[in-house]
Formats: sequence, C-alpha cells, structure tokens
Amino acid sequence: MTRRSPAEIEAHARAALERRGLGQHADFAAPACAFLEAVSYPGLKLLAEALEDPASSAALEKDLMGLDLHHISCVFIGAEVERLREEHGRLFLRNVRHGLYLLPGSVNRNYGIGCPVDPGFALGGERSKNPYSEKLEISARDGVSVDDALWQSLA
Repeated sequence: MTRRSPAEIEAHARAALERRGLGQHADFAAPACAFLEAVSYPGLKLLAEALEDPASSAALEKDLMGLDLHHISCVFIGAEVERLREEHGRLFLRNVRHGLYLLPGSVNRNYGIGCPVDPGFALGGERSKNPYSEKLEISARDGVSVDDALWQSLA
C-alpha cells in the first residue's frame, strides 16, 4: 500500500482512460475516482472493472419508468446521467453498473441519491449536508492508501 494524493489518483485515472482510448470520459470519471478513493470507496477498483467491460456507451432516454442504464458502467455514462437528471429532475435508475461514480456529483451539486448498491435507485431530490467533507479534508491533507497491485494494473 502506498499513500497517494487525490490529485495523483485523478491523474492516474485520467491517464488510464486515455491509454485505452476512452479519454472522452476522463473529465467526469477521473475526479469521481479520486473523490471515491478519498472517502474510502473503491474508485480505482471500479475503474479497473469498467475498463474490462466490452461496452462503454448506450443511448439513454427517459421513459415512464425512469432511465435504463443498460448495465453500462457509470464511469462511462455518468456525465450523461447527470445531464439528464438536471434536465428531468428526479430519476429512477435501473440496470445500474458502478453507480458509486454518481455520488461525487450528487454531493457537489447538493442533490440526493438513493442507494447505489440497489440495481434501481432514485437520483435527484435535495441533500441537506455534505457527509463526506471531513473525509475529503483528511484525504487532501494525509493522502489515501492505495493498493499497489491495483495501481499498477491501471498503468
């Protein structure tokens, strides 16, 4: 385990996406990865899993039931999901993969998010406080312990 700063994690995630021809997703996914790692969620692990997925895009359209994400990783479609949430307000998401990548946007933009572990959850509403601010401050100051093998797998 090596301690890495959130900025190092973001740069490493960005580079991993770019090396695999997926740089168009880096502006969304790299900061989200760093945020997740900073608050003790497996951002790098989820990124590594997503990079193994054969599909990285889907046509997303709101329907009567909400939004079907087609099991495409939110690493790749998270920015579009956030755009649709801004356009439509509260959304019920289904067939979600790597939904934790939606958490940083919900915290930074102060909207609620349902449990991302559940394959269908609501995105929208209003958040009343940032429950991650203390962890983010500590991570910025002290760094984050990162598994070296996982780090290397993304190089």
